[in-house]
Amino acid sequence: MSNVTIVTGGSRGIGAATARLCGEHGHAVCVAYRSEADLANAVVADIEKDGGKAIAVQADTSVEADIIRMFDATTEALGPVTGLVNNAGIHGPRGRLEALGADDIAAVLQVNVAGYFLCAREAVLRMSTKHGGSGGSIVNISSGSANIGSAGEGILYAASKGAVNSLTIGLAQEVAGEGIRVNTVSPGLTVPGMPPQEKVDEIAPKLPMGRAGRPEEIAEAICWLLSDKASYTSAANVRVGGGRP
Repeated sequence: MSNVTIVTGGSRGIGAATARLCGEHGHAVCVAYRSEADLANAVVADIEKDGGKAIAVQADTSVEADIIRMFDATTEALGPVTGLVNNAGIHGPRGRLEALGADDIAAVLQVNVAGYFLCAREAVLRMSTKHGGSGGSIVNISSGSANIGSAGEGILYAASKGAVNSLTIGLAQEVAGEGIRVNTVSPGLTVPGMPPQEKVDEIAPKLPMGRAGRPEEIAEAICWLLSDKASYTSAANVRVGGGRP
C-alpha cells in the first residue's frame, strides 16, 4: 500500500519541512494551506523535483466543508489517505488572560482544537478497518506550552495544545484495533516558528542545548511516527525540545 499523507499548515515551518521529508520517504503528499499558495506550491515543486508526487490544496481547517473537500481532493488525486499530520494552528493574541475577548478564544479553539478533531474524524472515516479502510497513522502537533502553561503570554494557546494531547490519548485507544496509530509530537522553540524574534533571542540561549530547534529536526520525529518503524507506538507524546521538559 502506498503512503498518501495530508500535512495541514504545510506551506511553512514545521509543516513544510514535514511535507518535504515525507516526499523524500516516498509518500504522496497533500500540502494543505490556508492562504499562502505560492509557498505551498514551492513545497510541491521541491517534492516533485526529487521525483515525488504532491498536490497543494487550499483549506481553512476552521471550516468543516474545507476539511472534507481537502480529504476528497487528496483521495481523488493521490489515492486513499494513509497519513494525517494535524499541524495547522494559530497562537492568538499574546498577553494575559484578562485581555482576551470571546472572539479571540473562539478563533484559537476553532483552529487548534475543533480543526484537529474534524481532520482526525475524516482520517478515521477513511483509514479505519471498521469503515473499510486499510489503516494509517495520525500525528497531532502539540507544543511544550501545554505543560509549561505560557503564563503571561499565551495560556490560551497552551490550553488548546493540552486539548490536543488529550485528543491523542483518547483517540489512540479508540482506533488501536482498527489499524490506526495516533501520536503527538510536542516541539520546543523552533525557528522559523510562531514566537517573535525577541522572544527567540530571550529563550534560546537559556535552553539546555543553548539554541532553538529547526523545523527539519521536528519533521524527523513526525515522519518516524508515520512510518512502519513506529508500528507499536500509539498514544505517545514525543517531546522534541532541546532538553527542555
